[in-house]
Amino acid sequence: MWHITKREIYDNLNSLRFALTIVLLLALMVTNAVRHLREHPKRVQRYQSAVTESLNHLTDRADDSLYKLAQYGPGNLYKKPSPLHFCANGGEPVLPDTVEVDEPIVFGTIGTDDSYEEKVVLHGIWTLSYPDANLQNKDVGPDVSQVDWAFIIGYILSLIALLFTFDAFSGEREHGTLRLMLANAIPRHTVLIGKFLGALVSVSIPFILAVLVNLLLISTANTVHLTAEAWGRLGIIFCLALLYTSLFLALGLLVSTRVQRSAVSLMILLLTWVTFVVFMPSTLAAIASSFSPARSFDEFWQQRNPAQEDLWDKYGNRLWSEESDAETLRAKSGFYTEKVERSERWREERLKYRASQVHRAHAITSISPATLLQHLIEAFAGTGFDRHLQFVENTQRYARQFREFIVDTDRGDPESLHIIGVREGMSQKPVNPAGVPRFEDTLSLSKDFNARAIEILLLALFVVVLLSGAYLAFVRAEI
Repeated sequence: MWHITKREIYDNLNSLRFALTIVLLLALMVTNAVRHLREHPKRVQRYQSAVTESLNHLTDRADDSLYKLAQYGPGNLYKKPSPLHFCANGGEPVLPDTVEVDEPIVFGTIGTDDSYEEKVVLHGIWTLSYPDANLQNKDVGPDVSQVDWAFIIGYILSLIALLFTFDAFSGEREHGTLRLMLANAIPRHTVLIGKFLGALVSVSIPFILAVLVNLLLISTANTVHLTAEAWGRLGIIFCLALLYTSLFLALGLLVSTRVQRSAVSLMILLLTWVTFVVFMPSTLAAIASSFSPARSFDEFWQQRNPAQEDLWDKYGNRLWSEESDAETLRAKSGFYTEKVERSERWREERLKYRASQVHRAHAITSISPATLLQHLIEAFAGTGFDRHLQFVENTQRYARQFREFIVDTDRGDPESLHIIGVREGMSQKPVNPAGVPRFEDTLSLSKDFNARAIEILLLALFVVVLLSGAYLAFVRAEI
């Protein structure tokens, strides 16, 4: 087996396709690194400027009073740009990077008579406005316009793997060397595994070289900082690339064992590659879109509006009273709180509905190995739609923490009536800005790995099935 592997590696290293592979992968990886070094500092600068401005507003409100902090909230919350954006773009340009805090102003009208209505402004409390992603079902597959790792591995490396294996058996059958090899006491599985390992090493050498050059350019730049967790994610992505490459190597060996001529083998493999890598992701995404059409904003609003009217009727004229008795203040506080809860629940339902559509499209398009790889790389690179959902979950968790801080701080003031959201019922003392919770957009490698374990096993299952098929085909083939 080792002798066959070394012979395959030697033959590939001396071939023109190996030299062209090195040139192509190096060019793509250098282009990827240069593009990332040019765009990533701009993303980081925009993020830092936005966060600084939001924190300044938070500090001003805290210095004013606890009521102002409870009324206007923590300010807008921003998604932290991933340092591994060069691995997978993940549709980031069309995905929101901000959860906005809506202004705490409620408008209402009082009917004084049959012909006159007075407009009244109520000062409420802040609410999170969850962004609605613009990602369409057709965008769930690899994006060929982005020269990222997902494109290089999903398209280029898979095609290279087929070019290194299309003549593994058919070529030797044409030259008569396969018959001479099997004339010796060599088991066929030894030949198959030797050729597989030889091809895998031959493809891995230029890929590893290109990856090292890419990471050398990126890691040595002062504008990009890769943490220990980022390097761990890169290691997982590299292993996924080798697993994905093994899938197409096994496919190439399977077809090569069943075909007599190398030209026919190459034609079949190219058609298969176009079908599963290029044609199938977009076609399946279009089918998924037809099964789950998007619901318009107006449809969701029609569901929300009656509930809002019930809320106005529930609290009635106590909202318009200028008195400051405890009952009136509690009515206003209950109105503000319930309005915020309903508004955020409505936006969350809309986001969940959109997420279910995209996840359904992901499940359908995962039949294509290229799309499956795309989802895995996005997950470990910290980009894509699932990253968008994680960001929203982080903001929801922070909102609960921030509101608990407001309640706990107000309880510590003996002069306060402890009626949240109403000026007369809350503490008017300033708050130490350093004690206010700060939003941190974090990711967990272990959580991402557990969430994607099934997809990794599915990709490995594809490799095992194709290798088993190649073995059975080779055993039954007549030499």
